[in-house]
Amino acid sequence: MWVPWLSPPWRAAHVSFRGLVTAVSNQPRIPQTIIEKVVQKYAVDLPEGRVVKAGDYVMIRPEHVMTHDNTGPVISKFQSIGAKKIHNFRQPVFTLDHDVQNRSEKNLKKYFGIETFARQHGIDFFPAGRGIGHQILVEEGYAFPHTLTVASDSHSNMYGGVGCVGTPIVRTDAAAIWATGKTWWQVPRMVKVELCGRLAPGVTGKDVIIALCGCFNNDEVLNAAIEFTGDGIKALSIDDRLTIANMTTEWGALVGLFPVDDAVYEWYEQQLKKLDFRTFSLGADLPMPPEHTRINRRRLDALRAAPLSSDLGAEYSSHLILDLSTLVPHVSGPNSVKVSTPLPELEAAQIPIQKAYLVSCTNSRVSDLAAAANVVRGHKIAPGVEFYIAAASSAVQLESEARGDWETLTVCGAKVLPPGCGPCIGLGTGLLEEGETGISATNRNYKGRMGHPKALAYLASPAVVAASAVKGFIASPDSLDPAPLPPTRAPLFTVAELSASNTSAAPLGIESLLDGFPSTFRGTLLFAPQDNLNTDGIYPGKYTYQDDFGPARQAEVVMENYDPAFARLATSLQRPGSSVDAGVKEGVLLASGYNFGTGSSREQAATALKHAGVPLVLAGSFGDIFKRNAINNGLVCVECPELITDLTAAYAKDGSRGAGGHEDELTVHKGLEISVDMRDGTVVVHGMEGGEKRYAVRPVGPSVQELWICGGLEGYILKSIQAEST
Repeated sequence: MWVPWLSPPWRAAHVSFRGLVTAVSNQPRIPQTIIEKVVQKYAVDLPEGRVVKAGDYVMIRPEHVMTHDNTGPVISKFQSIGAKKIHNFRQPVFTLDHDVQNRSEKNLKKYFGIETFARQHGIDFFPAGRGIGHQILVEEGYAFPHTLTVASDSHSNMYGGVGCVGTPIVRTDAAAIWATGKTWWQVPRMVKVELCGRLAPGVTGKDVIIALCGCFNNDEVLNAAIEFTGDGIKALSIDDRLTIANMTTEWGALVGLFPVDDAVYEWYEQQLKKLDFRTFSLGADLPMPPEHTRINRRRLDALRAAPLSSDLGAEYSSHLILDLSTLVPHVSGPNSVKVSTPLPELEAAQIPIQKAYLVSCTNSRVSDLAAAANVVRGHKIAPGVEFYIAAASSAVQLESEARGDWETLTVCGAKVLPPGCGPCIGLGTGLLEEGETGISATNRNYKGRMGHPKALAYLASPAVVAASAVKGFIASPDSLDPAPLPPTRAPLFTVAELSASNTSAAPLGIESLLDGFPSTFRGTLLFAPQDNLNTDGIYPGKYTYQDDFGPARQAEVVMENYDPAFARLATSLQRPGSSVDAGVKEGVLLASGYNFGTGSSREQAATALKHAGVPLVLAGSFGDIFKRNAINNGLVCVECPELITDLTAAYAKDGSRGAGGHEDELTVHKGLEISVDMRDGTVVVHGMEGGEKRYAVRPVGPSVQELWICGGLEGYILKSIQAEST
């Protein structure tokens, strides 16, 4: 194993914390949130004076990019596009954490291949058994306050617990960062979540995020960047913040950022003290151990000297408020994070359990293990119950062992698993079997995720999980004193009204266009009046792994599961001779409802539309992974809620989406013609009742334009590699 704080001199000599950042010298004229400011620092190739705002497409050069067991497919993607050299070996981090219990020859060979690639390219590598990647990135300073770090895993939101903007990317993006140092990102809409008041004793960060997921369960934060604020934050520990930020993923967000306050500074001071004890002796005549590459006094002092916060007047799409003082312990489920119930109500029902889990990057840190140990001390696990524990990292386990908590848990009958994802991802020992009920301190209780689809899964805090394991049913710990708790009911939550000046979008202005990118997309408009039109509806799963499905075959089956007639209709409407040289890209433009492309990560959902002659899709909103796959493959996505509202009122059955058109057709074709001006974002529709209608959308920036010109992200990578070699 490579120990980062004992990095060889040739590596330390090249460390530069701001080496990956493009500085912005001019004071922004437009107020920004703290998240927008961090993204601004990591955005590259911006026009001079451009201020990054929500909705912008930008090219980013993140501080680090983490991949785990999926590193193998990223290597394959990296090699398939002709890349041979890692652009900046300090950016990638490899952590093997998902299938660490699998000792099969196939898995060991995969792990060996990943480690070999890391050694060949000088990449930091953490082997199976070191811990879960997200925990490692926090422990080792790859996720550091006021930086931008991405990961090919959805729970990278967790880095926000220490004030780092963490967000997920897909595998092609990871390969792009390896090869070029950068990839594109659309800055999400900003949502302010205010935590006010103070938690009662026995109520934890896990209860906070379970309550948030259950109270605001109508996509209030879907595909948003959350900024946590409020006087309730100062009493939340860093472990609580990491838990909350981690599960903002399940809440639907792409970022969950806490402020960098005194608690964060003190946490890093404690990490520095731990690093002082990395040697067997601290005698005065011995030199201090080598400085940690990322967590050190210089970097912490620099952080203190340059505080960062949101500007007065920064814009948010919404403002949600939760009164922490009204919260009692909560339990999520079964089988849904959108259902949360006060613990006293479930405890009264005495729901029996067969398995309990204290595992995952959400709640297996030192404080979590200590909370569980305090509950089980002097008890035994209930008959018929299996209680599984796994530390979030080997460092966590060592500290827990030194405190005596690990021994307390094992003596009571807990079954030890290696540091890693394990049951949380449905891999390895101890999965839920058919008909069983489990309670877990993990982050997801989706049907079938932790075992059999006919099992029931609940989520709760470590103390509640431990108490349930001891009592044999979902229960509170004996130490929980009901006296200081608020009344058992739903916590007090509100949606604050935002002033018009706060919610109004900044002027869109004129977007400069790169040579080769169309100034206008134009053609016949088709309308699919459906929200949540998923990737299986767009491109059936049965074709996903048929490698002989080229562009023509993809075009023949596009939208088959939604509307079998769509492909023929789209083909019949194609106009020969569309020319980009003339600045106009013609084709069939598709409009649909909200969360278009939700579902799996299959990129064929995007490529099939493109091959069917659809160069641009308009929707109320898009599933984030679909949008990434679309832009990575040269399909333009534009959000235009006002257009969708008007189309729904005019052409959807009963004026609502979900049942097709007035004549029960699934795809509405009324001869409408549409043009989308990519310079100023003007959308013009001809043929609707009342004559011409106009709408305004945000034009796509130069990063998306360049990807389109190159035919997608892979073409962009090849272009970048060729430019560097000349």
